[in-house]
Amino acid sequence: MTTYTLHVPDEVDPAEPEALDRAKLVPDAFVWPAFWFSALWFFWHRLWLAGLMVLAAEIVVWFAGLALGLSTAAGFAIALLLSWLVGLEASSLRRWTYGRTGRPIRDAVTASDAKEAEVKFVARWLREEGARMGTAPSRPAAPAHARSESPALGLFPEAQGQR
Repeated sequence: MTTYTLHVPDEVDPAEPEALDRAKLVPDAFVWPAFWFSALWFFWHRLWLAGLMVLAAEIVVWFAGLALGLSTAAGFAIALLLSWLVGLEASSLRRWTYGRTGRPIRDAVTASDAKEAEVKFVARWLREEGARMGTAPSRPAAPAHARSESPALGLFPEAQGQR
């Protein structure tokens, strides 16, 4: 299961029906296209600053390899490791760029694919809007063994009341 984050612009009014159309969904997973295409992947997604940082890192590593007189195999291994790092951190750099440009993280869900994540986001969005408008959908009854009155999370919920 993958964790997905929802990024919505600050100026979007949650009551608008088309509010989620401007949202961006970012999976927290290894990004293979970013591994293979590095800076080009960032530029394709209009992540200019992150793309320039990755491009600068690739150029610095290339020049360092030349200055140190590394063999072709060593240079290839270092470039491969740098690409691996870019693939691992591409989603984080994407989230950082969205947060920096006015699209902070609004929600996060765990889902098996992007479609399921979208369904969960829309369900939460509608539930929150319904609660804000006073028309929250009814929840199923809690099981008899559930202790909803206890604010404590952990093994000793009764310790909270004994202070």
